[in-house]
Amino acid sequence: MKKTFKIAGILLLIAILYIVFTNYPKLELISGFSAKNVASGHFIDNRSLDLIEKSDNDIKLIRLANNTIDKSGNFATSSVFGLQKRKAVYREGLGSLLIDEDFDVTKPYLIPKRIQPKIDLPYPFGTNEPKDSAFSEVNYSKLNKAVANAFDKNKAVERRTRSVVILYKDHIIAEKYEDGFDKNSRILGWSMTKSITATYFGILQYQNKINLNNPAPISEWANDERSKITLNNLIQMNSGLEWEEKYDKICDATKMLFKSKDMGQVQLEKPLIGKPNSSWNYSSGTSNLLSKILRKQFKTQQEYLDFWYSSLIDKIGMYSMIVETDMTGTYVGSSYAWATTRDWAKFGLLYLHNGNWNGEQLFDASWSKYVSTPTATSDGKYGGHLWLNSGGKYPDAPRDLYYASGFQGQKVIIIPSKDLIIVRMGLTDDESFDFNEFLKEVLESFGK
Repeated sequence: MKKTFKIAGILLLIAILYIVFTNYPKLELISGFSAKNVASGHFIDNRSLDLIEKSDNDIKLIRLANNTIDKSGNFATSSVFGLQKRKAVYREGLGSLLIDEDFDVTKPYLIPKRIQPKIDLPYPFGTNEPKDSAFSEVNYSKLNKAVANAFDKNKAVERRTRSVVILYKDHIIAEKYEDGFDKNSRILGWSMTKSITATYFGILQYQNKINLNNPAPISEWANDERSKITLNNLIQMNSGLEWEEKYDKICDATKMLFKSKDMGQVQLEKPLIGKPNSSWNYSSGTSNLLSKILRKQFKTQQEYLDFWYSSLIDKIGMYSMIVETDMTGTYVGSSYAWATTRDWAKFGLLYLHNGNWNGEQLFDASWSKYVSTPTATSDGKYGGHLWLNSGGKYPDAPRDLYYASGFQGQKVIIIPSKDLIIVRMGLTDDESFDFNEFLKEVLESFGK
């Protein structure tokens, strides 16, 4: 018996050594992802370590991480078999930050100044609870069934939906949450943050402060072929710059998010390998470069930090939203915005109303058309930092549908022809969650 245990122990050790050897270059990224997720999930949304490990971090290889939370010190640490230890610190007002060994945690830092008045109107335009509503054209029995079908039943772990909120004619007509989540739960939007980032260019354009057709204001590009890249090219992900975005490997995107101090700088330094307006390529680096460009539009760091909230987030009452920064203090415009599902729905509603929020115009109505128009060489699937259905990705949904989309199936879906906003937050994307079927069932709830 002892010999059997000894052999089993040796085999286990060999297996562990094999995993470590074959994945060692990834260990820093694994522990970085895990530490950041743990710190943000716990300190922003008050999730337990157990819940985070069983849900947010329930990803191949990420499961290898060993995690701890220091509540008194406001930080989380992660490592893999004790190797490549990483730390993420929480800072009130800025969320969590994955740091390196050189980062000075004692250095003072600025936080955004937020103005969040109570507005005596029902949701979505005020801070009161939504009014009860009933529309004769909505079959609520069908609708509730469609929403229920988006969630797992009998302890299955397949669809992994956390929340669904549906707005019709500015009213919530359906809302459901997974156990452990509710209307106050902040959920990471991942790449839906990109759509937030791009919106600031629409706001600045409406204020006559930028021209999208001008070359991107990057001095490092002034004397080479990149000087022809416009802001429009960047917003449409059509710059021609080199970039690799594959999350199952070490690539530009993963190194940027989990190793870089200055995330916008990573794309800035990439060479041109295509032609602007003829080389569509999805790039988180481009979104962070746009955030870096936004920062240069302001005289001070404080103005930059405040602008994100005063001109958009708090302006439309997304009071729960927190956008996290990189180590240089620049917002991670590609990936790190957290908000409640109801607040994510408000963002979609702003676009449904073409930039008008309860009577106040935040961006020109033409901006909505711009971001929802197919980008050249994207095969009809991408516009201006928003995804499109014009190419028929979801065949049973209207072609005018467009949406913000994030890792693991975070979606704010805008359907102008139906006056609908559909928000789904979860842990699975199209591979495991049939969005076309979900949309079809929701749309079938509306009578003729």
